Amino acid sequence: MSEDLTIRQISSKAEKRRFVRMLWDIYSNDPNWVPPLEMDRMKLIDEKKNPFYSHAETRWWLAERDGKPVGRIAAIINHNYNEVQNERAGFFGFFESINDPHVARSLFQNAERWMREQGMKVAYGPASPSSNDEYGLLIEGFDRPPVFLMTYNPPYYAALIEQNGFVKDHDLFAYLLSQETARSEKLARVSKALAERGNIVIRPINTKRFDEEVERIKQIYNRAWENRGFVPFTDAEMDFLAKDLKQIYDPELVLFAEVEGKTVGFALSLPDVNQSFHSGSPIPRGAMNLPVAIWKLLTKKKKIDTVRILVLGVLKEYRNRGVDAMLYSETMKTAKRKGYEYGEASWVQESNMPMNRAAEMMNGIKYKTYRVYRKNLN
Repeated sequence: MSEDLTIRQISSKAEKRRFVRMLWDIYSNDPNWVPPLEMDRMKLIDEKKNPFYSHAETRWWLAERDGKPVGRIAAIINHNYNEVQNERAGFFGFFESINDPHVARSLFQNAERWMREQGMKVAYGPASPSSNDEYGLLIEGFDRPPVFLMTYNPPYYAALIEQNGFVKDHDLFAYLLSQETARSEKLARVSKALAERGNIVIRPINTKRFDEEVERIKQIYNRAWENRGFVPFTDAEMDFLAKDLKQIYDPELVLFAEVEGKTVGFALSLPDVNQSFHSGSPIPRGAMNLPVAIWKLLTKKKKIDTVRILVLGVLKEYRNRGVDAMLYSETMKTAKRKGYEYGEASWVQESNMPMNRAAEMMNGIKYKTYRVYRKNLN
């Protein structure tokens, strides 16, 4: 094999398209890979359109051997993260590589050198581009395709990252819930008692007041989350996400918890549209354009039997009242009525005991694990 490896820093739209399209070189023969919509990937890394980059600096590198892409990486400095967490931290993201330690080492050397030059003391990742987007490296659970907006990667990536001096910072879990086991009579009885005793009301989103409801979600999300490394959404970031999700969401699966008229928590679940896009066979480069994606959604909608519980949170002062369990329970009840047999609760940080307990109370099976890595840059 030729060692004529080049690492190029890229910036133009044409180069970034090449950055996106190299995914097919890594995954096209992987039966569990779900191809992305190219326009979505381009929008995610567009520093003019994606509001994340208004408070972040990013550099992008593409590795090529004999003119063919063999790897890529991004180095990211999220100024909002450093301000909130009081750190001098950088992140690596969008990492892809053939199974070649030399390629991975060359990519990480470029990313780490730039982060050091900016005065960063530690690097975390993968974050593509942040913990509010695709986050963590899959390390357990390679036997199934990823659900919507969850990461997927070859098993050998962990070794490539660890060979470059990265160690575990923390893990994230995905729980698989089944309608057959999730809703027991005991859970239904407990949820009813909690609702009556705590005056807790669970209601779906009011689509006629969509913008107002998004504002409620912003307030709860930015106040309720205490995960390691959490950074609040800016208004622009939340609006950007809401606009995208509005195209596929089911209003009956967006639930608010209220106590005496005050919104104290919410749960956002989405149909796993990846089931429409997953074919289980080699996928030609460029096959996932917008018309094809729309056709797949329309013709394979009945194939979707899973919802992803994407976000579930409760204000701190209303925790330990069973609100989280009620949101889980009502989500699965609604999903069952609409014909969904399974739910994935993801991701749940390993240190988030209330959410882990709630998933376990629903007889959730911890079936995927994702890892966030750390490396000191001193």
